[in-house]
Amino acid sequence: MNALKFTIGAYYLAPYASTPEHVKDLAECGIDVVVNMRNDRAALDLLQQRGVRAIVSGIVPGWFGGDGSNAGSMSEKNPLYRYEEAAARFEDHPAIVGIDAGDEPSSEDFAHYGRVIDTIQTRFPDKTAYLNIYPSYAVKGSNTPQEIARQLGADSYGEYISRYVSQVHTPYICFDYYLYSADLPGLYESLTTVSQACRQHGRSMWMVLQVNSHRPEVFVSERQLWFQGSCALAFGARRIIWACYCAGWWYNHVLDRQGCKTEQYDKLRRVNAGLHRLGENCMRYRHADTSFIGSFTQEELRGARLEPLTTLSTDCFHGLHADGAKLLAGRMIPRDGSAGEALFLAAADDPQGLEIREHRVWFESPCTIRAIGKDGDVTVERHENGLYSVKLETCQGILLTAQ
Repeated sequence: MNALKFTIGAYYLAPYASTPEHVKDLAECGIDVVVNMRNDRAALDLLQQRGVRAIVSGIVPGWFGGDGSNAGSMSEKNPLYRYEEAAARFEDHPAIVGIDAGDEPSSEDFAHYGRVIDTIQTRFPDKTAYLNIYPSYAVKGSNTPQEIARQLGADSYGEYISRYVSQVHTPYICFDYYLYSADLPGLYESLTTVSQACRQHGRSMWMVLQVNSHRPEVFVSERQLWFQGSCALAFGARRIIWACYCAGWWYNHVLDRQGCKTEQYDKLRRVNAGLHRLGENCMRYRHADTSFIGSFTQEELRGARLEPLTTLSTDCFHGLHADGAKLLAGRMIPRDGSAGEALFLAAADDPQGLEIREHRVWFESPCTIRAIGKDGDVTVERHENGLYSVKLETCQGILLTAQ
């Protein structure tokens, strides 16, 4: 996969949703790549026709860490020779860009996973070896600290991520976090921990987000989809993957078990269109850091271990704040080495998206400012006192560039 292209993925495409019409709908929903795709040649042909790519499962042995009961046993159950045998049997397809190597392993299996990933990259040189790892809560949002430690195979999430980067040599770190089945402090802990590791080790951040719900009577709202996507971009995510497109775990997926669209389809289509516009502009920059601005509580930031700022001042933006609202501000530097910088701002005052609020972000700058939102350019106002301001709605994100 092109490392410099912003990409939106989804888990996964079931056999009942593999008709030409279903694949057309998938592409029109803004999905660039299907993750956990089966090796079905006819379905892959349809994806190829629509410009959608696939990360395919079942080519090499699978692995799932789950509740941690199998921790440390991967090398015995999935020895390297099985991956060599799989490579010898492999028949390529132009839609296949990645080989799915597993999901949420314990750190006790990272040493073996390092060898597995290296083997996959050697035997499938033009494919990405795909591995998704645990969020800070590990396998479920209601875990006790003891259960989390057992599943991670580490005493802290920071230690888990540190072991990953030292032993598993993917060019990215991919993790999932299902906010509306877990909690906000854990989200901020996962984002700060992974984004810091990505910056320090030159890796790209990929994040799996929640479009389904863990209770049948609840649908994730469009504003909640936006909050998740905006948070990911504010922390430098370059790949966003939605779970689940077809019926998988939990309830209220984008398609139901008969392959019919639910209300999530149009929500996700609209959100993906905006994320593509924002993400493609973000790709001109590399993520430098993220600040919390406003009245964040100690409880919200307990895992992130950061103090919130009252205002943010950088080389190009001075005294940035938003009428008492909470902001995530991801600072970015141009990839081409040119002067200037950018800020990706996410409105974080109402993660549940319960009401629409319109904030105004204020700042000073000696630069030429452009603002980009989900629908394109946003008006930047210059006031008589010399301040700039832009509007930012609940759960939304906006990219400010300064040149």
